[in-house]
Formats: sequence, structure tokens, C-alpha cells
Amino acid sequence: MTTVDKSLRVLIVDDEPLARLRLAQLVREVGAASESGVEVVGELGDAQAVLHWLEQASADVLLLDIQMPGLDGIALAARLQALPRPPAVVFITAHAEHALRAFELEATDYLAKPVRRERLQAALARVARRLFAAGGTSVAAEPVIVVSERGRLVRVPLAEVLYLKAELKYVTLRTARHSYVLDEALADLEQRLGEPFLRVHRNAVVAKSAVRALEHRASEEEGAEGWAVQVSPTEEWLAVSRRQIGAVRQALADGGL
Repeated sequence: MTTVDKSLRVLIVDDEPLARLRLAQLVREVGAASESGVEVVGELGDAQAVLHWLEQASADVLLLDIQMPGLDGIALAARLQALPRPPAVVFITAHAEHALRAFELEATDYLAKPVRRERLQAALARVARRLFAAGGTSVAAEPVIVVSERGRLVRVPLAEVLYLKAELKYVTLRTARHSYVLDEALADLEQRLGEPFLRVHRNAVVAKSAVRALEHRASEEEGAEGWAVQVSPTEEWLAVSRRQIGAVRQALADGGL
């Protein structure tokens, strides 16, 4: 049986009273089965109540419903990341299409309704391992991008991403060892990647740390000579558009690549 290492303070957030009641009962059952206990410190029905509550108290983890009136769970989780010591988040919802974005918001877990006690127990144990790994100091989650592969969710650390390239209706995400196909717009993905990545072409975004060289060479894609960046360690070449060559050169001059 999986148990948590220290007592966890759990805040339940769901706009449905019966859902809160059931979750609270499950949490108490998990606490009774653990060595050190799990404590329900509050039950709230909307995001604004959570923000107000956290100004006066604290919780180790939120069991957070996504579909709520007003500010939904996804937006609330994003808001919580700005706190000095944000609580861990375990999303709970009946809508599986939210799973990818939930994980990218550093959610510890994602539970589908109706929640099973075994899955909740495992999720809380995962929170405890992360929270108390450094002697009670909260450990920040590594930034990831989440992809779906053969029906399962895979967390790909951003530090492993070499580039993303749009092809037809899909985007290919490349790491040193694997390629993933994403059914999302490159522009949307670029917004979530942030400063470590650089747009080099209308169809490609590259990790600055992965760029080995910038050269003027024949381009199979463009059908003529043009500028391209070489990506390490795969040694692939990606075209650089005329609009982006200045930004790439500037990054090289600044030592950013």
C-alpha cells in the first residue's frame, strides 16, 4: 500500500457540493489508511474563494475541478504559479481533453471523475514525495511539454526539446532520441516555450541551446540556396527565413545560441 511521508493539508475546490462531499470522504479514507495522515483543511466552490482563502491560510495541495463558473481550474492554476510558495495541484474533471494543458501547468496529477480511492491515494503520495523531497521544502516541477502518444500522456522536459517543426496539419517535436507528433498550432506552442526557444522560420522553432551553426547553404525545402541552422546532436539543418535571419544573427552575437 502506498502511503504519504508527512501529513498533507488538502484544499478541495469544486463548484458541486456533492462532489466536494465525496472527495472529502475519499481523502479521509486515504488519511486513515496512511501512516501519518491527510487533512482536509477546506472545501471551496470557486476560484475567487480560493484566492481569498490562500491570502489567510495555506494548503499543500489543491484537489481542483477544471469546469467551474467564472475563473476555471486551468486559469486558477496559472494564477497560483505566481505565488511565492504555490500549493501542488491535482486536477479532477470529467473532461479528458484538458489533460495536456493541465500537466503543462505543473499539475502533479490528473484524476478523471468519478475519482477512485486508489488513484487519489497514489496522487497524494506523489505530492508528498515532491513536497517533502528536500526535508519539507517544496520542490519546483521541471518545465515540460506534454504530448499524447499511443493513447498515453508523455511528459517531455523542455530541456530535451531540440525543435518543433510544422508540417501539413501537424507539428513534429524532436528530441535527441525521439520524435513526437502534436496536433496543435505551432504559434500556440511557441507561446508556451518561452525565452529558451527562437523562431527561425514560419514553420520552425528551435531551442537556442541546440543550435550548432548558421550557414548559407542549399535548401531542399526552399528549392534554392538560403540560410539554415544546424541542430545538435541530430546534425539536422532547418531553414531560416529572411525575416528571422536578423534575430538569429543577433542571438549569435549576444552569445545566446
